[in-house]
Amino acid sequence: MILLDIGRLLLAIAIAFVCGKLFSKLKLPSILGWLIAGMILGPHAVNLLSDSLLNAGWYTVTESILECTVGLMIGTELIWNQIKKSGKQIVVTTITESLGTFIVVSLVFGVIFYFTGVPVYLAFMFGGIALATAPAPSLSIVNEMHTNGPVTKTLIPMAALDDLVGALVFFTVIALVSAHISTAGIPVGVVLLLVFLPVLIGIVTGFISGLLLRRMRTPRSSLIMLIVTLLATAGVGFFVNSLLPTPVLNFLLLGMAYSTVVANMIPLSQLDEIMKTMNPVIGIGLIILILNLGAPLDYHLIFGAGLYTAIYIISRAIGKYTGAYFGAAVTHAPDTVKKYLGFTLLSHSGVSLVFTGIAVSVLSGPAPECAEIIQGTIAAAAVINEIIAVFMAKKGFEWAGELPEGLKDKKQVKSA
Repeated sequence: MILLDIGRLLLAIAIAFVCGKLFSKLKLPSILGWLIAGMILGPHAVNLLSDSLLNAGWYTVTESILECTVGLMIGTELIWNQIKKSGKQIVVTTITESLGTFIVVSLVFGVIFYFTGVPVYLAFMFGGIALATAPAPSLSIVNEMHTNGPVTKTLIPMAALDDLVGALVFFTVIALVSAHISTAGIPVGVVLLLVFLPVLIGIVTGFISGLLLRRMRTPRSSLIMLIVTLLATAGVGFFVNSLLPTPVLNFLLLGMAYSTVVANMIPLSQLDEIMKTMNPVIGIGLIILILNLGAPLDYHLIFGAGLYTAIYIISRAIGKYTGAYFGAAVTHAPDTVKKYLGFTLLSHSGVSLVFTGIAVSVLSGPAPECAEIIQGTIAAAAVINEIIAVFMAKKGFEWAGELPEGLKDKKQVKSA
């Protein structure tokens, strides 16, 4: 049975790869092909990626390890000496785009729910879910199309910080709502632990790995050491998850923290040698991660999407764009960052579905009707928003002139 499931997964990867190539021929990001392939091959359509496969123990372990590995793509770009000049700008912009989204979505739904008789606290749960940004789609465009410029350099470190801010706000909202509607509230200490634990684990294992990698004298030994310590990092994550009532550790964030520490402890030449070998593995990991995002999405929800779904998508986009614009403006970021960064921050399906599952579990007992509203709205929004978000991220990089052809055109104009 396991061999059959592995065969199914390999076939799904091959199909997604071909779909990605077809989409790239149309000058669209490959990730859009991977995402649509995941939806078509998932349990709600062809069922090649069945529920039994997606919920299998070996698959969840493999997927978590790959999440940790894909974190290398982000963490290895966070070289302190290279980003410290724009550190304030990145932190401020991350906070403003996250909190801006939370405020806009919460305010819009708060007004709607107030006049329709729906509990207003549900609006804050919508806001808490909305501020989450899934970095993988935009970062895969960076990786695939080799974007370069102020928007790209701002987005990469923001990807690591955004998850922290998003998780902190969401779990705080969940704790407050849970305390309001139930006697079994979530302790604040647990909230903070769940948010920062992956980062703390990654920092510790990354520091140990950095010390060991400094002793390595050949590219082969460096690669082996990185793989061993990366797997050990994931292993610590699995162990910690086993101690929790529900596995909630963010393995992508774990890999980001681990690789950020490593990247700042070893020579750049050593890091480049390691990443030459790891980049193809990261590429395969990205395909599987996007398949995993797309497979649970029910394409039927597109046809059943209602007014709440449309309002959610629009208000979230406004919050992301205006929040990013404001943060970039007050920190005097380049004009391209002000105008186009927001377009690269619209994706959020994977993270939002995790948050939605937690919200539904909190609401299903004391307020089942609210659980249905939030589940139906976010599920439909995840399908529709993700397709829009990938397209808009690509356009954002294009309008900013950060695609290779865009940069070339800019140079030609200047030389003229």
